[in-house]
Amino acid sequence: MSEGVSIEVSVHCDAWLDACPEAAALAAAAARAALSQAQMTLRGTPLTLGLVLTDDAEQRELNRTFRGRDAATNVLAFALADSTCPMGTPVLLGDVVLAFATVAREAAEQRKPLPDHLRHLVVHGVLHLLGFDHQATEAAAAMEAREVEILETLGVPDPYRDTM
Repeated sequence: MSEGVSIEVSVHCDAWLDACPEAAALAAAAARAALSQAQMTLRGTPLTLGLVLTDDAEQRELNRTFRGRDAATNVLAFALADSTCPMGTPVLLGDVVLAFATVAREAAEQRKPLPDHLRHLVVHGVLHLLGFDHQATEAAAAMEAREVEILETLGVPDPYRDTM
């Protein structure tokens, strides 16, 4: 699936690289793994995906502006793909944005390594871009199962297993 897939990683917050020097590479690999799950659906369509590793202030502003919620959150996914594009037309899938302090705090609270939590949230965000959601119980179960399956290919333990 790596052919025709462009993943652009932007680091807007140096704390990501201070805490996890390989954050950009791990995020890109997680996105690639999630996209590989869509290979049958996308049938070789060239894709571009943006990943932004930012701070809580920028994430809060994005959340307020685009979702009407005045709070930082761990991950936001902004889908841009137009499903009416002809087959084979390059698709700008969208952006996945992660907030450092929130993600680091969650990882510590859940006793998970930061790199694992980062990869989980990237996979989660990419699945949102691909149309998955977790509003209904059945949809949430399907999305979580897909996340666990993808993360297993990356050597990341099941993030939904109780680790406390």
